[in-house]
Amino acid sequence: MNILEALVLGVVQGLTEFLPVSSSGHLEIVKYLIGDDVTASQSMFMTVLLHFATALSTMVYFRKSIVSVLVNREIQYIGFIILSMIPAVFVGLMFDDIIESFFSQKIVLVAGMLLITGLLLLFADHHKKTDESITAGKALLIGVAQAIAILPGISRSGATIASSLLLNVDRAEAARFSFLMVIPLIFGKMAKDLISSDIVLAHPTSYYSVGFVSAFVAGLFACGLMVNIVKRAKLRYFSYYCFVVGVVIIGLYLFN
Repeated sequence: MNILEALVLGVVQGLTEFLPVSSSGHLEIVKYLIGDDVTASQSMFMTVLLHFATALSTMVYFRKSIVSVLVNREIQYIGFIILSMIPAVFVGLMFDDIIESFFSQKIVLVAGMLLITGLLLLFADHHKKTDESITAGKALLIGVAQAIAILPGISRSGATIASSLLLNVDRAEAARFSFLMVIPLIFGKMAKDLISSDIVLAHPTSYYSVGFVSAFVAGLFACGLMVNIVKRAKLRYFSYYCFVVGVVIIGLYLFN
């Protein structure tokens, strides 16, 4: 990996973390195309680091909402976020080794999951608009969708926003909750890797720094863009994109 490739990975992560096209899936596609043959644990660290950068961009974009929740002691909303974390935490702790193996150029898996993401987005975009709020039960179900989205190719934002819409949650609130609920998980994953010494560096730290900064900047842009897209019910265009990318990647793999 060189500096330019690290920059590309960062921009791809920053954009696709919030756009419903699977950031982890696109990172694996880019690594496959550039021939990055690092081990699964090395690949996983870069993925987690770039997710960390976009978590920070989420905090910056939604800083007013975060401050409001903390200052006004919105215990119920914080409880909903905690509930939404339970499925992903369970899956992450129980199946960590299996999950890590998915981040080693399982390109056909990524393509297949992108096709599923496309179907989910297309279905959710045609669901009627409603103005209901998040509840405990809905938060837990949205959390299940987030846990499933650990698979590369299943869009986390796409899965959580789509499941929110199908549960009749208001579109703006669906986007807000989707972006806020992932922050504790990303910080938790970083802490776990630091404590367990799972971090394996395959490249100079300058490469990771470039990736981190580019992911943060791109994430700030994409976060605001995605909120507006969800409000305007334009998810179906991303479903078409997922279909095209999934089919193209399968074709490249079969005829390579």
